[in-house]
Amino acid sequence: MEPSKKKAASGMKTGKASAVEAKTGDTPAQLIDRRIRELGDWRGAMLARIRKLIREAVPGVTEEWKWRGVPVWEQAGIICTGETYKDVVKLTFAKGAAVEDPAGLFNSSLEGNTRRAIDIRDGDKLDEKALKALFRAAAALNASAAPARKTAAKKSAAKKPVTKTAAKKAAAKKA
Repeated sequence: MEPSKKKAASGMKTGKASAVEAKTGDTPAQLIDRRIRELGDWRGAMLARIRKLIREAVPGVTEEWKWRGVPVWEQAGIICTGETYKDVVKLTFAKGAAVEDPAGLFNSSLEGNTRRAIDIRDGDKLDEKALKALFRAAAALNASAAPARKTAAKKSAAKKPVTKTAAKKAAAKKA
């Protein structure tokens, strides 16, 4: 069985194989485990904690490893990414601008029309309840958009391209 089809020991779903997986044979979950270990400081501990919260909030979430080393959590679309930088762990919500944030957790990428992010610094206290609510809201938004995407794709596939010749033939039949 190819690595992308394996379930990680945690029972997490894994997504499509990336170039890194093809080289190493590791699943996205294993690559995220490795990133957490390699960081070896507060950022690794924070990423592990965030991952645990996402798994608790969104059962069946899929873990991906994209863009040359960014952990991504998905369910019917991207929920968020978990980027690590020197001074922050950044959670970027792909459709964050459309997600209610009553606790005001979004503190970065506020100017855009689509994404929102949360920059977490060493020593920051997490509001786990509010963060879980954001993860659930992002997953629910993805789920509500998924049927619309499928319906639009079916309608698009059902429409046959109209050429001038086809239009002329249709007009001739009506006459």
